[in-house]
Amino acid sequence: MKFVFLLGGAGGFLTAAATDYFSQRSPDRILLDGAIGCLVGSMLFKWFWNVLINGVRDTYIARHLAAQAPAVPPPPPAPVPAAVAPNRTAAPAPVPVKTR
Repeated sequence: MKFVFLLGGAGGFLTAAATDYFSQRSPDRILLDGAIGCLVGSMLFKWFWNVLINGVRDTYIARHLAAQAPAVPPPPPAPVPAAVAPNRTAAPAPVPVKTR
């Protein structure tokens, strides 16, 4: 968990500081925005890490429960309907084509 905080903080600081540096801002503003970026980056990485861990945990639990469930035979196939008589209606009359 500490590694996630450090990685997110470093990424946020570098992103904010580089953006300000290439925007030619003053050094005090670069450090202030870098500190804010560090805080925001670490919080975002913590949130993402929690989402990732919860997804892995839920998948593990679902697979564990599926492995313990008794085998259920598949349902019988649906009955096939009786044969239907073919359609014996007359074909539609052709549409005349106008020629000039």
